[in-house]
Amino acid sequence: MNKEQRAETLYFQKPGPKNTAVCLRAARKRADELGLESVVLATCSGRTAREALEVFDPGRLRLIAVTHVTGFREPNVQEMGSEVREELTSKGILVHTAAHAFGGVGRGLRQKLSTYQVDEIMAYTLRLFGQGVKVGVEMALMCADAGLVRTDREILTIAGTGQGADTALVITPANSHTCLEARIHEIVAKPRHP
Repeated sequence: MNKEQRAETLYFQKPGPKNTAVCLRAARKRADELGLESVVLATCSGRTAREALEVFDPGRLRLIAVTHVTGFREPNVQEMGSEVREELTSKGILVHTAAHAFGGVGRGLRQKLSTYQVDEIMAYTLRLFGQGVKVGVEMALMCADAGLVRTDREILTIAGTGQGADTALVITPANSHTCLEARIHEIVAKPRHP
């Protein structure tokens, strides 16, 4: 028999890092309610991952921090320094850096040939719900491709608009080559006005 569930969705009036602490607490509450095993969060400098350590227990949940790809801001530069990566790893967070599912080769073709590819069209479509929704889905694909999360279990993703965290989703991931099999089950938090 199907049982209906009630779940709260937290809407922030404006996007941005000022929402991080509240977003992380709402995400933790929902992860606990659902008994989720993995939390995937976006972080470039490591600040959001550090804040997540104050809310999540890496001994109970698998915490995976996803960074920008090396060269995202400038050639051959990784935004997350090696010291920060080592610090997070030592505290139980797995740090993952990989090509962006919605912005790798397709973005390169757009920049060089002025033509959009399917991956960037998908990204723009997801951004209708906000930048954090796009990033949350993208990270789920990236982590599934790396074998860091399973495609038959729900996970929680935490992302933001620019910096910090303002969006949390419950997702069943898929691999990037089967991206349309991914499912967004719940929006735990997001900005109301992206």
